[in-house]
Amino acid sequence: MASTPQLVPFPLLMNGSYTANTIPWRFPSDDPRIPTPTELSWINLLLNTIPTFKKHAESDTSVPDAANKAEKFAQRYARILEDFKKDPASQGGPLDILLLCRLREQVLRELGFSDIFKKIKDVENANAISLFENVVRLNDAIEDEGKRLENLVRGIFAGNIFDLGATQLAEVFSRDEVSFLATCQNLVPRPWVIDDLETFKMKWSKKSWKKVIIFVDNSGADIILGILPFARELLRHGSQVILAANDLPSLNDVTYAELIEIISKLKDEEGRIMGVSTSNLLIANSGNDLPVIDLTRVSQELAYLANDADLVILEGMGRGIETNLYAQFKCDSLKIAMVKHPEVAEFLGSRLYDCVIKYDEVESL
Repeated sequence: MASTPQLVPFPLLMNGSYTANTIPWRFPSDDPRIPTPTELSWINLLLNTIPTFKKHAESDTSVPDAANKAEKFAQRYARILEDFKKDPASQGGPLDILLLCRLREQVLRELGFSDIFKKIKDVENANAISLFENVVRLNDAIEDEGKRLENLVRGIFAGNIFDLGATQLAEVFSRDEVSFLATCQNLVPRPWVIDDLETFKMKWSKKSWKKVIIFVDNSGADIILGILPFARELLRHGSQVILAANDLPSLNDVTYAELIEIISKLKDEEGRIMGVSTSNLLIANSGNDLPVIDLTRVSQELAYLANDADLVILEGMGRGIETNLYAQFKCDSLKIAMVKHPEVAEFLGSRLYDCVIKYDEVESL
């Protein structure tokens, strides 16, 4: 699908207070020509992802001479990052995670690489689809609504581990299939670093949101075993659910086109997902092409659909912690993600693989 031409601000952002980036990389008093310790740690984090990207680019059979082009990508992107170490203002503006991710995608696309993680996404999607029915059945068997919701939330955290932007996790996935159900039970113990689960459970039991927007994250277990069972529960709860997925591939994030295909595989002949009607489920193109998101730049389609939503959910570390953790909305919001980078853990004062569930309610007039 062609890239969305015009991007507009997300209409539910609280006016005037929005900054996409959560973690301040520098302060006004810092010398603009000298990288701060935080800038250096994030530049190094991106440098450490290059071997994983190069390996997947080399094996991209859709690109002629992929091995040479993969080497060019590695050299060019490393050079850009090393230049930032010498002069963080070399691009004319402040360094942030949005810029570093955008430059990485730009170098890949200039060399002809449009989706270097496609093979692994296809494999993980097929694996997760085969497990979907069992995961949903186990959730449905929990009679207590609060316990069922907690299990669904744990499923989102467990699914969110599949992230090829986190180098250690990329290595784990190349060696071994992570047991989804075991992961749900073996999350770091509560209380999590930001833990509004009890508040969210209480609100869930007392109110029903009419329209929920979920900004989704990764392919595989994340979307299929984490988000979709949760979205199905929202549908059962009477909500309309809009899943907002990336326009273009980035990392192993699920795209709009891929999500449409996944949903079609999970539906039966009557358009139901395990007995639940999908007439109130919509898939939207967010207009985004990065693993992080600036909510002043979304598709017109999503902006139109979101106008009357009363719950916004940002899932995943890129969209819900590294960007938008403190974003304020005109409606209720939920940020839900696992902490997978040491740099993020340090900022939050958390454990690595800690969990964040941040629920903010807007009092209705």
